[in-house]
Amino acid sequence: MAIGWGKSFEEQVEEANQRASLDRTPRVPLEDRLRRQHFESLKLSRSRVEQQLSKAVHPAHREMLMKALQAIEKELEDVSQASGAEEPGS
Repeated sequence: MAIGWGKSFEEQVEEANQRASLDRTPRVPLEDRLRRQHFESLKLSRSRVEQQLSKAVHPAHREMLMKALQAIEKELEDVSQASGAEEPGS
């Protein structure tokens, strides 16, 4: 081993091989990842609209938020049915 070097070449190669073997997890298809991202985005949107709805006082604003919430719920249902599960990717 050379002076000043912390690990031998063999140790470095072994560690690299171990990391590479851990990286061989199955890849999720792009379509599934995109569906999962869309689902998570919809859940965040629903949460935001629910929060706004809890603070809304004007009837027209509340009605608009209720319609937005219904649209988000329908889209969440559509995404869930398209994936065949409650949450895509689970």
